[in-house]
Amino acid sequence: MRRPAMRPEDVPEVFQERFNSGDTAAVAELYEDGAVFVPEPGTGLSGGEARAANERFVALGVPITVAPRHVYAAGDVALLIVDWVIDGTGRDGAPVHIEGTATDVARRGADGCWRYAVDNPFGVARLG
Repeated sequence: MRRPAMRPEDVPEVFQERFNSGDTAAVAELYEDGAVFVPEPGTGLSGGEARAANERFVALGVPITVAPRHVYAAGDVALLIVDWVIDGTGRDGAPVHIEGTATDVARRGADGCWRYAVDNPFGVARLG
């Protein structure tokens, strides 16, 4: 069984573990039904489109490193501010360097586990 995120501050670390495993199904389990993923500023996706966009990041084959800055919880909802970087050599041999500061919203489900409601990896990036 994969380790769940039992506290809001666990979400980034659990995401990192699952992302770095390359198991896209495990990554998808960290999103609640109807969650929004923002693969680039101004583009919010949900459902199959969100999952496919997230899978493209995992498919790079380069590990992610996360560094949470702040976690603010109010009941069953939390705001996560997380610096992250994907840095290394991709499966095609080309260098990969992507980084950002995420502004994410996580929610505690009925099972007690925390999942992304909104995953906005480029949360502080300006449009255009």
